[in-house]
Amino acid sequence: MNAVKIIPLGGVREEGKNMYVVEIDEAIYVLDCGLVFPEDEMLGIDAVIPDFTYLEENKERVVGIFLSHGHADAMGALPYLLDTLEAPVFGTDLTIELAKLDAKAAGLGKHLDNFFVIDAETEIEFETSTVSFFKTTHTIPESVGIVLSTPLGAIVYTGDFKFDSSASELYKTDFGRLTDIGEKGVLALLSDSADAEILTNNDSVTTIVGNMADTFMNTPGRVIIASIGSNIARIQQVLNAAYLSGRTVFFGGNQLMQLIDVAIKLDKIQIPSKDVIGQMKDMTKTPDDKIIVLETGNVGEPIKALQAMANNRHKTVHLKEGDLVYIGTTPSVAMETTQAKTADMIYRAGASVRSIKEDAQVSGHANKNDLQFMLNFLKPHYLIPVNGESRTLHAHAKLAQELAYTDDQILMPVLGDVIEFKQDSVNIAASVPAGDVLVDGSGVGDIGNVVLRDRRILSEDGIFVVVATISRRLKRVLVGPQITSRGFVFMKTSLDLIEECSDMTLDVLEEHLAKDDFDWGNLKSDLREKIGKYLFKETKRRPVILPIIMEGSSYQPEDEG
Repeated sequence: MNAVKIIPLGGVREEGKNMYVVEIDEAIYVLDCGLVFPEDEMLGIDAVIPDFTYLEENKERVVGIFLSHGHADAMGALPYLLDTLEAPVFGTDLTIELAKLDAKAAGLGKHLDNFFVIDAETEIEFETSTVSFFKTTHTIPESVGIVLSTPLGAIVYTGDFKFDSSASELYKTDFGRLTDIGEKGVLALLSDSADAEILTNNDSVTTIVGNMADTFMNTPGRVIIASIGSNIARIQQVLNAAYLSGRTVFFGGNQLMQLIDVAIKLDKIQIPSKDVIGQMKDMTKTPDDKIIVLETGNVGEPIKALQAMANNRHKTVHLKEGDLVYIGTTPSVAMETTQAKTADMIYRAGASVRSIKEDAQVSGHANKNDLQFMLNFLKPHYLIPVNGESRTLHAHAKLAQELAYTDDQILMPVLGDVIEFKQDSVNIAASVPAGDVLVDGSGVGDIGNVVLRDRRILSEDGIFVVVATISRRLKRVLVGPQITSRGFVFMKTSLDLIEECSDMTLDVLEEHLAKDDFDWGNLKSDLREKIGKYLFKETKRRPVILPIIMEGSSYQPEDEG
């Protein structure tokens, strides 16, 4: 064999957007194909996906795409990848069903014959490797780690995982399989790092459900729960706690019902009683102290729904005195400020707020002890921390050093680095195109930093539009200038400012019309520069200056008088 290469196209120095390429000889194996949802400053962006350029350029070498679990950070970008190349997709039953839902929604129904269901016992033989799997514990059933055999030792990818000795059969880790993999020899371990800074252990499911039920029973009014839609473990806990507290759960949103229908069909969610789930149309007939409203969605969506409820803009639920809003997910660092502002809105509406993290330590990711246990089980020669921002990757590295791993054994690549393993060496051999591709509606990759900058300026300082019609032949202004402002100043109270800009525009237009070498680009650039400087001097703001200068007819009708 030539060499084994590992290329992270996502998931390093960032949490989410997991995507790792493993090359064994000429064959390319793709581990996960995730996305991340945009932060607030990415105005109008729907999702951020990996750059697929390298895979597109080598699509004939891609032998398979292997999914660790059914969350968006592991498979959300799959429809975009399948739009550019054809390759078989492998995942557990629930993961494949959820991936098919995404593919159908993206109009890729023709690819569904290339989706294949595996389980923890499956081994798939390819020309250059055998791919196998092992059960892991996460917040969605049927999560698996992925193992690729190579002559140099196994490449192991954990996916998102944690250890929980109290996990039910649907979520239980196969510790015996981990031991077997470690004994056969592991070359490199790509291991989840999202919670590498967390030292405390997660509470058991029994503790979480008991705390929830106590909260529900001690709340006199309705309970509104916000959670991530794909956190099936949390949905199961809510259903169990609702049953124990004698409440009925009402689900908001068709997307959630689709997911729950799939999970129930595959027996991945158990309904404790048929009376525990209600129809939204029947909620008004149910006493407040018997109601739970479960609002879910992608990362920021449940919080936005709570804001709508607090401001009386939600289609079905308006918060009122006596309601309890229960935050059923631990916010990311990026969402903490938004969640705090949302809590303030909720209190102003008369309701109160409680978070699951006030009662229990909950997470779907491995803490310090879990990460060290994984290293002890698998005993890899090299560790590659993945799925984490820089600080958590470095925290993971320190945990490995406590187990006597040297700096040479801990590899910290950036996106696109090609880590090449040979018989007696490892090095960063090259780099390939990698980074963020922004998705806005049907547009993929057509939004860049310049457009985002303009959107941010528009949202902060507004727009200032100057319209005029000129005749280059007559060297005169035919119509205008007319000025419109949106999001910058209120026109009726800024007449002096508008008049000064109008005069300035007229001067610039006449100056350029008088030139023999008239140039449209120079004219508009001059207008933007002079008006922009004046507006900043007067307001200390920098709106987007948009000059719209048109060429008009030079025909002048005769005076009929």
